[in-house]
Amino acid sequence: MAGNSQRRGAIKKTGKGNPTAGSGGRVRRGLEGKGPTPKASERPYHQAYKSKKRAEKAAAKKGAARPRRSVKTGDAEWIAGRNSVVEALRAGVPVNTLYVAEGAERDGRLREAFAAAAERGVSLMEVPRVELDRMTGGAVHQGLAARVPAYEYAHPDDLLDRAAELGEPPLIVALDSVTDPRNLGAVVRSASGFGAHGVVVPERRAAGMTASAWKTSAGAAARVPVAQAVNLTRQLKAYQEAGCMVVGLAADGEVSLPDLDLADGPLVVVVGSEGEGLSRLVAETCDQLVSIPMASSLESLNAGVAASIALYAISQRRQ
Repeated sequence: MAGNSQRRGAIKKTGKGNPTAGSGGRVRRGLEGKGPTPKASERPYHQAYKSKKRAEKAAAKKGAARPRRSVKTGDAEWIAGRNSVVEALRAGVPVNTLYVAEGAERDGRLREAFAAAAERGVSLMEVPRVELDRMTGGAVHQGLAARVPAYEYAHPDDLLDRAAELGEPPLIVALDSVTDPRNLGAVVRSASGFGAHGVVVPERRAAGMTASAWKTSAGAAARVPVAQAVNLTRQLKAYQEAGCMVVGLAADGEVSLPDLDLADGPLVVVVGSEGEGLSRLVAETCDQLVSIPMASSLESLNAGVAASIALYAISQRRQ
């Protein structure tokens, strides 16, 4: 029937209460203008808008000063055995928790460990012996073990900032693949004693700040920051760009340590590994190679000893 067809596009004749024909009612409102179409970069759900925001965020991040931060690497470490734990507590090694096996025989070392833990506010936990075996990986713990937190490394640039805050020319020690943590601890101790502003170690194939390094530093690790560099050669070049001279200790160095004219300026001293000395790339990056004069035919010194001698000589020149 005409006017009542259900075909799409057919006009309903009764527009009562629901005017759809002509330009009135909802059609008129629908035809009202909504202004110009926004640009793609201004539409929140458009890809161009998202790309614009990402670019603005990256630009702002690049222009902002890089925040200094500590970098926590590695896992917590266990010190097992009564003598080892007592020595670590005496040396000021940071300890999170002291664990004692149930029924462990009390002796002088155990009582000293308990007293040190109480004085320093270290938590004391009593656990079954089998549990202590499991936590320490089967180490000979003698009923006593300590958990040491992962060391928080500084950023290499923080060492320059530390020197600037003190109003002093930077003095930094860099270790090239030194793998003995006791040597690292000895260098940190010497750095503290002779006024260095920090120590830099490579992130890989090098000793880190373990409990052994802490003990050897005799507490100096709490005063001198240790930084990790992803690539030591690149970091040395960054120090050079910041105005530092880089000298490497080498047995065949062309400059004798007493004749080092760079000692009183911004300086980075690089110490090589125990066996191989400086690597080729690091040696090529150094501005000068410096030798330590010795009376005998001894080929080289221990890395920790060499660093101590060099830092002492530099500190004398700086005074």
